[in-house]
Amino acid sequence: MKEKKVPWMLLTGVLALFFVAALSVPIATAQSQDSRAQRLFYIFQYVFSFVQNNYVDPVDPEVLMEGALKGLFDSLGDPHSAYLTATDMRGLSDTTAGEFGGVGLYISKQAPAKGGDGRDSSTYVEVVAPIEDTPAYRAGIQSGDLIIKIEGDSTENLAIDEVVNRLRGPAGSVVKVTVRRGAGLTFEVPLSRAVIQVPTVKWGMIPGGVAYLRIIQFTPHTENKIREAVDFFNSRKYSRLIVDLRSNPGGLLGSVVDAVDLFFDDGEIVSTRSRIAKENVVYTARPGVIVPPTLPMVVLIDNGSASASEIFAGVMKDRSRATLFGTKTYGKGSVQQVHHLALGGFRLTMSRYYTPSGVTIDKVGVSPDREVKDPDLTEAELAAYSKIISERRIADFAAGAQDPGPKRIDAFIADLVREEPLLSERILRRMVRNEINRHLTNPPVYDLETDTVLQEAVRFLSGGAQ
Repeated sequence: MKEKKVPWMLLTGVLALFFVAALSVPIATAQSQDSRAQRLFYIFQYVFSFVQNNYVDPVDPEVLMEGALKGLFDSLGDPHSAYLTATDMRGLSDTTAGEFGGVGLYISKQAPAKGGDGRDSSTYVEVVAPIEDTPAYRAGIQSGDLIIKIEGDSTENLAIDEVVNRLRGPAGSVVKVTVRRGAGLTFEVPLSRAVIQVPTVKWGMIPGGVAYLRIIQFTPHTENKIREAVDFFNSRKYSRLIVDLRSNPGGLLGSVVDAVDLFFDDGEIVSTRSRIAKENVVYTARPGVIVPPTLPMVVLIDNGSASASEIFAGVMKDRSRATLFGTKTYGKGSVQQVHHLALGGFRLTMSRYYTPSGVTIDKVGVSPDREVKDPDLTEAELAAYSKIISERRIADFAAGAQDPGPKRIDAFIADLVREEPLLSERILRRMVRNEINRHLTNPPVYDLETDTVLQEAVRFLSGGAQ
């Protein structure tokens, strides 16, 4: 009997020792935040040393520290703040350099939502936006899709940086991801990794004097590309402008400030607010514009518009410079800084963006002035849609046809309508057109035939909607 009591006696002794160590730090009811933090740090030091010296097996102190740092950042409940290993830091450097080996996705992981029982529920990785002209884009992965598995392993409990590392690899190698779209569509997609070069701006003219400017991402080159586009528009005597920010995951703060500055002579563009004084900055426009302030303008947004693109949309809305069409943006309005450590580094949210009206973007997003979206599919329509995706009918047609003519496309769509009468011709035509465009070396800049949001924007600018 005595032998059975020994472990409990040892545990009691350890707990008592821990309790005495904790009480050895002076506690005052009115202590300052700094002294409280110092007391807690002493406790951490004690526990760290005790585990290192007394755990049943030898343990590497670096392993203990890495685990503690991961837990520290996880406790913030902020998916954008994280401890970064040395490998993570190298990957981050590759990304900010403008090209990297991977599949071409911007992803995020929201903080777990509280369930009805009060416990945290794990979340999968969400696609913020695919990067145009990349393997993920050509495979048809969309904003809002969930990556639920990578090579058969669930992503539910993986940190965002672990997911990034698993998606990356040598160019030409293949990674299989399982995607969930909506509530009832799940499918596996093989993605051939490639060196990802991040594009920035595309442009073209829509009949009727409507200029179309698509900003794919805000990079150091965005401002100059916008200037080139406006020179092109001027040569075509444009009278109205559409700026498309859909599936734009953001980019550099300085880049979007410079881009917005092209449209305003003065006034606030955006501000960052923090409890650190030096992080509180108000960015204002400088004199001089390249787009006349009276030129009618529409900005297109959706749930894939995030961060810097939300700043652009927010200032245009707040200052009544443009009318916003589409759906609410993603809601990523925080600013992170990356710091290096001997063991790796960390990324920490330091401030949040605010639009000129003083409204935060973070976890809220920017709402359109005119909501335009395709109607939700019924369960029967979703089942038919899922069947077409899983059978890869459209993907195989697009891959084998290169750039088929209108007659061949019409015949193929007619066959699909006969086989899947629940899906409208418009839905099928858009699926086919999008799939074909993904396989083209130089796809059309815009799709006025099936893009409902763009159609409404053009109609509005042409005076057909009030």
